[in-house]
Amino acid sequence: MQKRTIVTMPGDGIGKVVLSETIRVLEAVGFEADYVHADIGWDFWCQEGNPLPQRTIDLIEKHRVGLFGAITSKPNNEAQEELASHLQNQGLTYFSPIVKLRQHFDLDICIRPCKSFTGNPLNFIRRTADGGIEEPPVNAVVFRQNTEGLYAGVEWTNPPRELRDELEKHARMAFFKEVPSEDLALSTRVFSREACRRIVKQAFLYAKKHGHKSVTICEKPNVLRETSGMLEEEAAKIAKDFPEIALYSNNIDAQMMWLTKNPEDTEVIVAGNMFGDIISDGFAGLVGGLGFACSANIGDDCAVFEPTHGSAPKYEAYSTSIVNPIAMVMSAKMMLDYLDELPKAQRIENAIAKTIAACEVQTYDMKKMRGREDVVEKGAASTKQMVDAIIANL
Repeated sequence: MQKRTIVTMPGDGIGKVVLSETIRVLEAVGFEADYVHADIGWDFWCQEGNPLPQRTIDLIEKHRVGLFGAITSKPNNEAQEELASHLQNQGLTYFSPIVKLRQHFDLDICIRPCKSFTGNPLNFIRRTADGGIEEPPVNAVVFRQNTEGLYAGVEWTNPPRELRDELEKHARMAFFKEVPSEDLALSTRVFSREACRRIVKQAFLYAKKHGHKSVTICEKPNVLRETSGMLEEEAAKIAKDFPEIALYSNNIDAQMMWLTKNPEDTEVIVAGNMFGDIISDGFAGLVGGLGFACSANIGDDCAVFEPTHGSAPKYEAYSTSIVNPIAMVMSAKMMLDYLDELPKAQRIENAIAKTIAACEVQTYDMKKMRGREDVVEKGAASTKQMVDAIIANL
């Protein structure tokens, strides 16, 4: 098989260590690749006024597959203060580099598996009717629309007069007619029919491939009638091509309530950007938290894989890294799935499962300890020790 080239983007904070440790796992499982480093993140905002330099975009344009670590984002006032002095007052505005990557390469399909591993002390448990305890298996996969919705970035503070004039033709804007423009902020929720079709179809194809029996649209059509309604409308059309898979619809608020009642009943979820973000973090909490939350951002011929956790900059300063690398390793496993390296991908997941089931090597979060520098001395595994155990179980 042809040797791959993978663009590696460590980013900020703990992204640097979990990515480098994950490459050890990929090498140990026999995945042959050249890894090309690419700059992204807060340092490049501060030094260059651009957290996603063009040179990084060029590398992804060329190689089409990326592994991404984590990013630091701060409010606009802090972002301005931390710019290099020669860049201040130049009209530069901070933007999320991962959001820009998704939009630039049209990585509109975000897949976030949330699967519980036997033996994980952080798994969700509930009481039974007779007062006992049970641990339902969770295996939900969230398909989150990546490039539209509230994250499309079409928003204003102090909207221009011509925009207000158009908006005020809508009867519901009468409520805000007396609000001065300087006291008004607007964020639009944009859905397109083609993007709705694409993500729903991908969700059904995934369900069929992996043996899932249902797809659930998780939106708010009783309030967001136009956007949520369009997604539901297109889902109903596509569902006709998959008669063996049931199509359900749950409001996001109801879904969050049911999250801890019967999570094992939910299989594949489709949602817009914001609701998909919320529900995937909710399910991640049932399977161990962000230390286990992996994701893929996929377009027609380009993909970037990342854990969903942040950069946790305080942990970067620790002399020994204590963070859980499993989310990053599972993201790399998703990359192998995408590249049709299925046996290697399965070996990695099996090794993670075996490591967790043994209950011998556990990071501080799995031991329910506070994230302090002395946790390794108190029996928690370091990042490296967890990766060592996963490699040993390959």
